[in-house]
Amino acid sequence: MRILIVEDEPSLARQLRQTLESAGYAVDSAHDGEEGQFLGETESYDAVILDLGLPEVDGLTVLDRWRKAGHRMPVLVLTARDSWSDKVAGLDAGADDYLAKPFQSEELIARLRALIRRASGNASSELVAGDVRLDTRSGRVTLAGEPVKMTAQEYKLLSYLMHHKGKVVSRTELIEHIYDQDFDRDSNTIEVFITRIRKKLGADLITTIRGLGYSLEG
Repeated sequence: MRILIVEDEPSLARQLRQTLESAGYAVDSAHDGEEGQFLGETESYDAVILDLGLPEVDGLTVLDRWRKAGHRMPVLVLTARDSWSDKVAGLDAGADDYLAKPFQSEELIARLRALIRRASGNASSELVAGDVRLDTRSGRVTLAGEPVKMTAQEYKLLSYLMHHKGKVVSRTELIEHIYDQDFDRDSNTIEVFITRIRKKLGADLITTIRGLGYSLEG
């Protein structure tokens, strides 16, 4: 899953990036509202962490512009402001959740997981496809009840497909949502990881739709 952080405080931005990358997310960062708005309009994100007190363009304006332009990615507003009026303004502008500074990293990650699940229509933290189960809280994958060891990149790819079970997901979409901006999008990494996942979890789990992409059923 790919996350955008829009935060102008350098130390907090670094902390957020480290926390999210440690949790297995691909992360892009913007340090002012203008850059954040541009990235949100031109790149694909599974969720955004957005500070309200940004230079250049404030966070509420950025969020309002995204929503008016039809961008529907989940947005978690992160701000030092804790009055009820600021919370209402953020939610009215289109925020999906609200977290005031200071915060605990565990709560931030839990809120992000919940936003991403809801955006893809999944209510439970455990995703199921046939005999395969993926626990988004623990990062544990099992096959018929037995744990399966997966690399970080295999887990990211499987998690994205399971969040979008039953849908055809293109190679481009997978790359956009699993890797950050610096990834070489012409590489065959996706195909390699699909092959590895099939070997570990069964050849029939992921179907190749020729010319369109991949679909996970179950």
